[in-house]
Amino acid sequence: MDSAALISAFVTLFVVMDPIGLAPLFVALTKGADAAHRRSIALRACAVGLGILAMFGLFGDAVLNFTGISMPAFRIAGGILLFLTALEMLFERRSARRKGQKSNADDPSVFPLATPLIAGPGAITSMILLTDQAGDALGQALIYLVLVSVVALVLLFFLAGGLIERALGATGINVVTRLLGMLLAALSVQFVLDGFKGLGLLANMG
Repeated sequence: MDSAALISAFVTLFVVMDPIGLAPLFVALTKGADAAHRRSIALRACAVGLGILAMFGLFGDAVLNFTGISMPAFRIAGGILLFLTALEMLFERRSARRKGQKSNADDPSVFPLATPLIAGPGAITSMILLTDQAGDALGQALIYLVLVSVVALVLLFFLAGGLIERALGATGINVVTRLLGMLLAALSVQFVLDGFKGLGLLANMG
């Protein structure tokens, strides 16, 4: 692979995963957690997300074909799960649960951080396409290096979550949590619409 193809792969994964946009979501989902707990959530989320994307890069087409699952169906399922998380953010159900639980009992690292936010349908689709286009083993290895670099940036922004939280303050976090809940709900609906469009049920959608 030439440098232009690698830059294109990096830009594709960066835009799809959006490390900058995930940072405030991470802060909202880990509101009230101490620094050590937040760091462990960030590391676990990025490790799981990286593992999922690497797995789909290696076996994505085979897994989906074997199970009979189409990518549009995957998008719809991811959108529904993401919508449930958005509802919790909008109505502060996560904070209500924390009042009667230990701080490590509510762990968003696997869901929704690792999937579908880091390893969402768009990132999974991108990895399947990029590894298919890479051709030989060397090209695929370079794609995985690009993937690692993008996930490392996600982790970097996650680890800066404490600074973001201090800058916003308690009131700012509450406002941002609800705002991001609305945006997350819209994103989840878009996942579902994209899934239906992929199935040909919304062929006339602009």
